[in-house]
Amino acid sequence: MRIFLSKEEKELDALLAKVDNNMSNNYKDAAQSDYKNFLKRFEELSASGKLKDKTIAYYQGVIAEYAAKLSKFTHKDQPTKWGDWEKK
Repeated sequence: MRIFLSKEEKELDALLAKVDNNMSNNYKDAAQSDYKNFLKRFEELSASGKLKDKTIAYYQGVIAEYAAKLSKFTHKDQPTKWGDWEKK
């Protein structure tokens, strides 16, 4: 558990919470969109120097985890016919 977060870290954590919420509800497009928003905001904050090196390293690890989770979390990988479900 992380304590004493900066307002930027709280903002990034809130964006990740939206991604988690959409993933848990199986809202694939919304989860992907929110993840892209998180990445964009992370890049903005990193480039502007508002994040410490330790914080950047932490979120880079988080990004790697979410990239792995979301790589197959799309509608295009979803079976379209009933018979296709057993093949997976």
